[in-house]
Amino acid sequence: MFSHREDKRHDRQLDILTDEENGLRIIVSRLGAELISLARANEAGEWIGFLYRDNDLTAPAQGWANHATVMGYYLHRLKDGRSLYRGREIKGGTHGFLRSKTWHFVESKIDNRSLTYRTTPRDFSATEYPLKVSLNLTYKIDMNKVSVEFAFQNDEKELSAHVGFGLHPGFAATSFESFRLQMPAGWYRRHFSPGNYLSGETRDIDFPGGEMPFPRDQLPGSYILELVDVPLREFSYVDPPSGRWVVLNLTGVPYLTLWSDGGPFLCIEPCWGLTDHQEQRAFEDKEGIQTIPPRGELRASFAMSPQLASCD
Repeated sequence: MFSHREDKRHDRQLDILTDEENGLRIIVSRLGAELISLARANEAGEWIGFLYRDNDLTAPAQGWANHATVMGYYLHRLKDGRSLYRGREIKGGTHGFLRSKTWHFVESKIDNRSLTYRTTPRDFSATEYPLKVSLNLTYKIDMNKVSVEFAFQNDEKELSAHVGFGLHPGFAATSFESFRLQMPAGWYRRHFSPGNYLSGETRDIDFPGGEMPFPRDQLPGSYILELVDVPLREFSYVDPPSGRWVVLNLTGVPYLTLWSDGGPFLCIEPCWGLTDHQEQRAFEDKEGIQTIPPRGELRASFAMSPQLASCD
């Protein structure tokens, strides 16, 4: 049995979608279409959150203040907050403009177990993004997993459109030292980004599979990874003291960013694109930029399966 209800807290309009039978719930804020809670019911019927500051809308005293930021129409940062797109200046802050917009709630499909949000060119300025490109974002509960789908529509008759996008979820931990990330075997390419911009330096990693091979004390500087040849793209995040773990299926995801500010969480960010280079390129020539043909569509997705140690 599924249910959808609306709530309003701290001037935020929220949508709550619950799978009563399987004990899985998501809460989405229409501001930024941000997933602010990903939770499971434990054996006592209590909701246990998996995101950092899960379901908490108050401002923290310090540190990262979000839950699962939607990034787009570019990723991470534009150099000095600006870029040129086909010779036209665009401007914006960290992770793009989607996070700051109140999205249109399109529909809740109980039979389809999903929530869909939409943003259109009427919702952003030409200096934020100059082309007629809309985005539908859908969160769907399917048994014991939550899928996230991006569906872009380019309504330009003659111009191809370029976008970078992704999700920036932070998964909660008991402490910064307690979490573990198991990565599948494969060929990864690390893109170095001192000062938050790509230097052009890369390092190829032939990884046999197992625990994250990077020092966690360098997570505040980010690890940006290209999944060059990773056949089975399942990543397992585990916090042993709390019994929480999340399996992320990143099939079809080209890049992954790992980040934490040293707080009790790890951000595991599926990315379709990269941050700017130190020597900035035109927006349409950014490394990893995704292209949508005239009157075309672009769809991309990934899935998260949260579990508790006490759950079967």
